[in-house]
Amino acid sequence: MVWRPRQGGRTGHAYNEQMVMFVTCLLALLASLVVTTWVVRIGSNEPGRMADTDFSGPQKFHERPVPRIGGLGIAAGLWLAAGWLWLQNPKDLGTPALLLLACGLPAFLAGLAEDVTKQVSPAQRLFCTAFSAGLAIIVLDNAITRTDLPGLDLLVVYTPFAAVLTVVAVAGVANSINLIDGFNGLASTCVAIMLAGLAFVAWRVGDTLVLSLALAGVGAVLGFLVWNFPRGLVFLGDGGAYFLGFYLAQLALLLLARNPAVSPLFPLLLVIYPIFETVFSMYRRKVLKGRPVGQPDGAHLHSLIFRRFLRSDFANLDVEERTRRNSMTSPYLWLLSLLSVLPAVVFWDSSGWLLAGVVLFGFSYLALYWRIVRFRGPRWLAAARSASR
Repeated sequence: MVWRPRQGGRTGHAYNEQMVMFVTCLLALLASLVVTTWVVRIGSNEPGRMADTDFSGPQKFHERPVPRIGGLGIAAGLWLAAGWLWLQNPKDLGTPALLLLACGLPAFLAGLAEDVTKQVSPAQRLFCTAFSAGLAIIVLDNAITRTDLPGLDLLVVYTPFAAVLTVVAVAGVANSINLIDGFNGLASTCVAIMLAGLAFVAWRVGDTLVLSLALAGVGAVLGFLVWNFPRGLVFLGDGGAYFLGFYLAQLALLLLARNPAVSPLFPLLLVIYPIFETVFSMYRRKVLKGRPVGQPDGAHLHSLIFRRFLRSDFANLDVEERTRRNSMTSPYLWLLSLLSVLPAVVFWDSSGWLLAGVVLFGFSYLALYWRIVRFRGPRWLAAARSASR
């Protein structure tokens, strides 16, 4: 890894760029907050409208009807930020930002339709997300062209293979973000952490477009979190989860396409927590339990942490305390996500170290999972549980 200071000093141009990025993040936050506040108001005045009233599913942990269209606020924040970037620099910032968001509309609208109607199947949502990824390949030429993995680099030089790999990767990331969306603040904060990691590396290489869009994503998520964590007054929903996953994956691909110095394994380690959770869940369901890979269950790592460490005496608690216990599950997984994001941003240009980080994370995840499932969780988890009460 080569640790290089960012080029340039405190010139007027650099100062203007910093102000543009600060305002971009702020506008995304404010727009997201305003729209999310409106969504929460709808939920309080009309609890049966666009609210999740199903408390019986294996991944349901809330105690009251909650609107699940929080993705509207995040989308609004990103669109406003993109509009601001267009006003500042249409060619280099605004147009790519608006095109990226436009490509993500099928993924977002399919998820939002499921949030409202409950009639859009997982296969349909995944197809629309894949369609969004295909649009981004056509419109932005945003495809995987290098992997630093033996054998695979020989295949991605062929456009059809690169396109298929890109679509699968983007749809997989989006689906994995939706899969970990089980507790207040879990998926959204993990995405914000990953976007912050992307922003840092974009700053290191001087990529203003990716830096601005990553900061806009962080701002939009923070505006949503005001109402989502810890009170759980609004949910991200499928629309928000799929859209954030698509957005995160596309920014990572943009960073790689525009900056050859960045290792293609950097995005893999950056998002390895939700990706590994998804792959392991598929293995666990199909191989260990003989069930369809798409059948929901309550055996995800975040579900186990909640049940083993935070659900004791649950029946005797009031709704507010139950909601608090729900929310206190998320910081455990934020820490897990940080354990991959931090080494990713440190070794962003070293494929060897990044690959070692991916392998180490996989072993660490499995060790933690099997200890918890066998009621032998680490002492620090038990200590954190006691401190949270």
